[in-house]
Amino acid sequence: MTSPVRVERQDSVVEIVLDRPPANAIDVGVSRAIYEAVRAFEADPVLRVAILTAGGERFFSAGWDLKAAAAHAGQPEDHGPGGFAGITEYFGRSKPIIAAVNGMAVGGGFELALACDLIVAAEHAEFFLPEVRIGIIPDAGGVLHLPRRLPRAVATRLLLTGDRLPAAEAARLGLIHEAVPAAKLGDAARALAARVAASAPLAVRALKAVLEATQTLSIEAGYALMRSGKIAAYDAMLASEDAREGPRAFAEKREPVWKGR
Repeated sequence: MTSPVRVERQDSVVEIVLDRPPANAIDVGVSRAIYEAVRAFEADPVLRVAILTAGGERFFSAGWDLKAAAAHAGQPEDHGPGGFAGITEYFGRSKPIIAAVNGMAVGGGFELALACDLIVAAEHAEFFLPEVRIGIIPDAGGVLHLPRRLPRAVATRLLLTGDRLPAAEAARLGLIHEAVPAAKLGDAARALAARVAASAPLAVRALKAVLEATQTLSIEAGYALMRSGKIAAYDAMLASEDAREGPRAFAEKREPVWKGR
């Protein structure tokens, strides 16, 4: 059987492609395949950034495969260690993932994009959470992420109505990095990935760890936690060879050579 997820490597960047026509709907097999791809990415010392995208042009993902769910009605679905879509509950990931949204991101498809660190989208893409219209809520992260990523009034409207958010409006609101013509989406995602990959890998890990650990804290409490020695990635970055290489390269007017240690 062909896997619903393809993995394509290019230097320090890996592209994870959800390709399950016609709508890239997510079932247990898709969730577990995405999780395995991301787990391998996390474990590979050469890879620094992942791009998560999908096949086709109409759908990034239509979300939860309702036909598969209906066939197993009354039986709990085990989507694996990363939760629904493989990464919505994969906490503590140390490397950044960029969602390249090539079409409609519906329900769980939107939640999959929200689980990534950055989002770029094709201009025709739309984001929406229609769960309330079928009697449930977007509990694979949508109800938790959206009020933190958008003005609360906007997030509440989208959650309560299932209204569609066009890519251009999502960019204006700061939910996504940029909206580009569909033909340029891959290039835009790869260019962004290259800029992230050029940064010191331990500094990127430290940033992700600090952001995750302090997102609900006051600035004062965030400082206290950061200086407490309890964020291992931050302390490892401070003590690293790379932390010395950066200033040295700047003083010597050359590009830094990151060793990840």
